[in-house]
Amino acid sequence: MTKYYAEPFKIKMVEPIKILTKEERIEKIEEANYNVFALNSDDVYIDLLTDSGTGAMSANQWAGIMVGDEAYSGSRSYKNLMISAADVFGYKYYQPVHQGRAAEKVVMPIFLQEGKVAISNMHFDTTRAHVELAGARAIDCVIPEALDTVNFHPFKGNMDNARMKELIEENGSENVGMIIITVTNNSAGGQPVSMANIKETSEIAKSYGIPVCIDAARYAENSYFIKMREDGYADKSIKEIAQEMFSYADVFTMSAKKDAIINMGGLIGVKDDPELFETVKARTIPYEGFISYGGLSGRDIEAMAIGLQEGTSFDFLQYRIGQMEYLAGKLDEIGIAYQSPVGGHAVFLDAKKLLSHIPYHEFPAQALAIELYIEAGIRSCDIGSYMMGNDPDTGEQIESQFEFTRLAVPRRVYTQSHLDVIVEALKEIRDRKDQIKGYEIKWEPKVLRHFTAKLKPL
Repeated sequence: MTKYYAEPFKIKMVEPIKILTKEERIEKIEEANYNVFALNSDDVYIDLLTDSGTGAMSANQWAGIMVGDEAYSGSRSYKNLMISAADVFGYKYYQPVHQGRAAEKVVMPIFLQEGKVAISNMHFDTTRAHVELAGARAIDCVIPEALDTVNFHPFKGNMDNARMKELIEENGSENVGMIIITVTNNSAGGQPVSMANIKETSEIAKSYGIPVCIDAARYAENSYFIKMREDGYADKSIKEIAQEMFSYADVFTMSAKKDAIINMGGLIGVKDDPELFETVKARTIPYEGFISYGGLSGRDIEAMAIGLQEGTSFDFLQYRIGQMEYLAGKLDEIGIAYQSPVGGHAVFLDAKKLLSHIPYHEFPAQALAIELYIEAGIRSCDIGSYMMGNDPDTGEQIESQFEFTRLAVPRRVYTQSHLDVIVEALKEIRDRKDQIKGYEIKWEPKVLRHFTAKLKPL
């Protein structure tokens, strides 16, 4: 019997959602040019497009919003954020920004220019985009075990450090602008990175004089997995684990819309380099706003300060990741493959296995996302070749290492019954999988095409 961890909170407010008929959903996805990002949220029943900024804030966070200090500089809310961030991360300097990609926009060009490369356990979409916008090239270097979606490995998000050393030697250490450790590893299926691997990656990078950046969007979930799976950490708190993890990096970029459970906000952390922090501040002011608000309102900053603390609660994380484990257990019962063991913020369905008759250039993960919407009004998204886009040098379609359809579950939003609806929908799709066709692109932008591209069924 698959176990469900009961919610460690009471529900004080509800938002009605509607269910369209199947015929209406077919019409809506056609109007959206078969791009789930173009759907109106009112036409979605269960929205698993992303866990970014879609969580439910707590009573304490909403109370904090009411007392947020909107001063342009030196606000009380900014000071509260600095105290909260130092308590969680242990760094000396912090810069708020409006979201994670803003942090990347500020930080990446400091380290990356034309002719440089960035090596990561896997770059996510906006990270890869900002590496390329800076003129550099992104190289993914996840362990081979991550490519086998069925077999268990406790830390499938790990960097392949032997391969990373080879890449540094091949490109020349002077041409490697930074090493990026994404925790958890989103593109590999929300998979955690072990503390031992983070430490080893850091030691290798330092031996070559290469700075280390942590993409910290889901640092709390990664810390939970370390606590539950890695020897020597069972008795440590989530904050203690997080502080050790960040001690091995020089800088971090963070979308606070995930583990800080807020609707808008991001953060840059600089460990102890005042010169680097001055550069970060100088780049923030023209792009984001003055250093004490960084493109955010005071109330957003206040909510972030509170959310950083709530996101490190063990009871919350046990329930949070327990939802993924429950959903994954139900998928096991009906024979639907996913990246196993299940990740922290989402279940990554293996569309390559389910829709094996659809080749990568016809986007099987996108096809599955569309079928989920048609079947039950569930919005998910492609983490595969469609998202990867085209090679920036050759213009050729990149074949992704994975063809995942991501079911990203917002924090504190959906119940066990909603998860059961998802399982039933996938069972129906499984039974008619041979009838599902692929897609081709009618129009696409040059960067981050999956957000706005237009498709048509083949």
